[in-house]
Amino acid sequence: MRVDIAGFTRGSKVLDHRAVMDFCCRMDALGYDGMWFNEFHFQQPPDPYPSTLLLASAILARTERIRVGTSIVVLPLYHPFLLAEQAAQLHAQSGGRFDLGVGRGTHPTTLQALGIPAEETRDRFGQSLDVMLSAWRQPTSVPQDSVWPPSSVAVGPMLAEGDSIPVYIAGSTPETVAIAVENDMPLLLSLEPNEVRQLRTYDDLAGRAGGPYPADFSISRYVMIGETRGAALRAVDELLPRLYERRLRYARAQHRDPATVMPIDRDVFLSEQMIAGDARDCIDQLTALRDRTGIDSIRLIFNCNGEIAEERADAMATLFGLDALPALHALPALSPKTEISR
Repeated sequence: MRVDIAGFTRGSKVLDHRAVMDFCCRMDALGYDGMWFNEFHFQQPPDPYPSTLLLASAILARTERIRVGTSIVVLPLYHPFLLAEQAAQLHAQSGGRFDLGVGRGTHPTTLQALGIPAEETRDRFGQSLDVMLSAWRQPTSVPQDSVWPPSSVAVGPMLAEGDSIPVYIAGSTPETVAIAVENDMPLLLSLEPNEVRQLRTYDDLAGRAGGPYPADFSISRYVMIGETRGAALRAVDELLPRLYERRLRYARAQHRDPATVMPIDRDVFLSEQMIAGDARDCIDQLTALRDRTGIDSIRLIFNCNGEIAEERADAMATLFGLDALPALHALPALSPKTEISR
């Protein structure tokens, strides 16, 4: 099973960069397979790492084997040639340890600051992805009818023949999920809201009746690991009010009515979004999730997207790496792809 860490720097406004690099190096040594970082621009107070690509470069330069991924790069913000070139450079510098997660992005403040109409993001996403994928493989021009300025010079190929960069698609709308289906790309499944909506849309578009899903999809869960099950569950109960307040803040930031944000149901939360307990509990819950979905890749969020202090999240990631990770790595491999009926 591929076991990654996600969200470690999310929600934090003041970080010691040396401590972040030290954490990444220690997680690499513990055997985690990957780390994923989120892209948020123009936050107040400023986010310490608005550029996932710059952060990925720093981590990849200091680690030996762990992969680094973006969850996500917001494609509508970037000219596809420049993004394709930067991703190809990271891929080469790291010896192929870079994973590119892409999505449309929905934060209105970012779009407004850059003068990008929200209604353009769908076209920008699809066209940017097409141009980027093409430029990696062959000489490519931006066409006349593109949302991007048409080019008079062809660019590419940026990758050697037979080489490739893993690309994951994040999104829940039929238009975005359809791009993943059409290009046979894995989905980077969300946590809030959880993956149910994305997988239902995927099933509808791919002509499926549910799982098992392709093993290389990436699923996500919060983690609360403790020395005992009771200690971990008490920590979950302390966390739930803070997560609810966080959801209210995001609703206001996205100009949604906070009254539409429902209180968190503890049982549903533990069933659908949280892995909680001692090491044996965590192993059993993740194994059951893998067996139920067929998905062999998990992104674990120890800091609960900023609601758990870095020091405590670090301690939980270390405990998990020592006591749970070896058993998950020892699980028999699943097929990397599940046949899709179209």
